[in-house]
Amino acid sequence: MSEINQMPREEGLDHSATLMREGYMYIPNRRKSFQSDVFETRLLGQKAICMGGKQAAELFYDRDKFKRSGAAPKRVRQTLFGEKGVQTLDGKAHFHRKEMFMSLMSEEGIQRFVEMNRDNWQNAVDSWIDKGEVVLYEEVKKLLCKSACRWAGVPLSDEEVDKRTDELSSLFESPAAIGPEHWVGRHGRNQTEKWIGELIKQVREGKLLTEEQMALHVISQHKDHEGQLLDTEVAAVEVVNILRPIVAIAIYINFTALALHQFPEQKEKLASGGNEYLQMFVQEVRRFYPFFPFAAARVKKDFTWKNYTFEKETLTLLDLYGTNHDPDLWDNPDVFNPERFKEKSDFLKYSLIPQGGGGYYDGHRCPGEWITIEAMKVCTDFLNNRIVYNIPDQDLSYSLVKMPSIPKSKFKIKHISWK
Repeated sequence: MSEINQMPREEGLDHSATLMREGYMYIPNRRKSFQSDVFETRLLGQKAICMGGKQAAELFYDRDKFKRSGAAPKRVRQTLFGEKGVQTLDGKAHFHRKEMFMSLMSEEGIQRFVEMNRDNWQNAVDSWIDKGEVVLYEEVKKLLCKSACRWAGVPLSDEEVDKRTDELSSLFESPAAIGPEHWVGRHGRNQTEKWIGELIKQVREGKLLTEEQMALHVISQHKDHEGQLLDTEVAAVEVVNILRPIVAIAIYINFTALALHQFPEQKEKLASGGNEYLQMFVQEVRRFYPFFPFAAARVKKDFTWKNYTFEKETLTLLDLYGTNHDPDLWDNPDVFNPERFKEKSDFLKYSLIPQGGGGYYDGHRCPGEWITIEAMKVCTDFLNNRIVYNIPDQDLSYSLVKMPSIPKSKFKIKHISWK
C-alpha cells in the first residue's frame, strides 16, 4: 500500500486577504516556495487546496473526483456567474445544459458572429475618426455589447448601448472587488437579469419573435434534463452567460493592442503570416497576459492523488494563470513567442487554460473560447492591417494584483484613420 504523505500546508488561520493582495500570483508564489504543484491553505474560513500544472488540470476536470456545485463563493455568483447557471452544475444536468450552449457554437453560428462583429468594428472605426482620441477598452466594450446582443437575438436600441454595456461589464469587473465596486456588480446582475427575464417572457408568450438559431430563442425554449422549461430566472442567467463573456473579450483586446505595441516585430509577421500566424498570435496573447486567475471546484468524494488525501467537499482552486506560465510546460514562459504554438494542438487541453481546461462537450472548458479567438482575430486584423493610429504617452502597465487586470490607461489611441 502506498504511503499517505502530508500535503504541503500554509500555516495561519485564513489567507483570503493575502490572496487579494497577491492576486494572480498567490498560487504560483506558493507552488514555487513549496516546490509542489499542490498545497493546502485556508480561504474564506475553510480548508482549501490549491494546485496547478498539466497533471493537476487533468485531475481537476475529472468529473468523478470534482464537482462545481457549491464551489463558487456567493459574491462571485452574485456578480460573475449568477445563480444556478451552467458553471454551477454537475452530472446529467451539466451535460444537458452544456449541450445546449454547444449547439450555439456551430461553424455557421460562429461565422455569423464574426461577420456581425466585423461590421461593428467598421462602424466603430468610422466614429472614432471624428473623436480624435478614444479609450480602446471602453469603446470595444460597447462594440462587443452590440455584437453580442445582435448575435444572440437580444433587441438593443442605440439609446440602451451605454447602459447595458456598463451593466454587463460590471459583472466581470467586480467579483474580486470589496465595497462599492462589488455593489455596482450586484446591481448590474439584478438589472441584466430583469432585462433579459422580461425578453424571455415575451418570447415564450409569442410577443417577441426571434430567429430559431439565436441564443435568446434557444434558451427561452430549452428544457432541462428532466424535460421542464427553465425557470425564467435561470434562463435569464444563461442568456447573460452568452452576453457577459463576449463583452469581457474587451480585456483580451486591450492586451492584443498592448502586444502589438510591446512587440512591434509581430506586426510584419501578422501582415505576411496569414491565418496560421494570426491563430498563433492570438493564442499567445491568451497565454501570456492575465485573464482569470483560477477556477474553483469541490472534492466530490474522498480520493488519493500522488499520495495526498483529498477529502470530500474540500474547496479546490486550479491555478490558471500559473499553469499558462509553467516552465515545466512552456519554454521561456515569460517571453512572448507565438511560434510556440506551431505544434501544440494535442497539448493544449490541459496546458493552455486561460478560460478553463478539459473538454468542451464533456467538461467545463468555456464554449465561448471559439468566439473569443475569432473576436481577437478580427480585432488584430483591424489594429494591424486596416487602420493607422498614434499611441499617446500613457500608463500601459498592468497589475497582477487587480482582478481582472487591464492596462491602467485602458489603452488610449488617437489620430485614427483608415489605411
